[in-house]
Amino acid sequence: MATKSVAKEAEEILLATEMIRLGARLQVLQAETNLSYDRLARLYREIKGCSPPKGMLPFSVDWFMTWLPNIHSSLFYSVYKYMDTYTPAKKAHALVEAYRMYLEQASAGRPDGADDEPVLSFTRAWMLVRFFDSNMLQLSTCTRCKGGFVAHAHDPQGDFVCAIC
Repeated sequence: MATKSVAKEAEEILLATEMIRLGARLQVLQAETNLSYDRLARLYREIKGCSPPKGMLPFSVDWFMTWLPNIHSSLFYSVYKYMDTYTPAKKAHALVEAYRMYLEQASAGRPDGADDEPVLSFTRAWMLVRFFDSNMLQLSTCTRCKGGFVAHAHDPQGDFVCAIC
């Protein structure tokens, strides 16, 4: 019989708590932690004060291709990739930290008091990372501004022009 590490379980509860506060769905929590469904559902209810939402996760790379989601997704993914590559934060922890930074930047241009939902939800950000991991998306460099933008994987990159240009 394997013994469970109390410290490891506490770390996973803290990670799940942070992801719930950022808007993660239950399916994301199940994929990123080893906590049981029942435990995650109870934690979700405790933090949010309601049951977790039901339904399927968004599954379309095309959502990331329209101009506004593309710009937000490109910003988020660039931050995530930097965090995952150059900091001690890896995978789920890099996702949480990158999403926090994304929220800071996304809200910086809004007028005071604007409580609009961010363009990129935490769950979509998680899906974006999974799409990159499964080689369904890539970062392509714009030939005009030289920025890196989310694009379909295996698309020719020679004449890529971003949505901003």
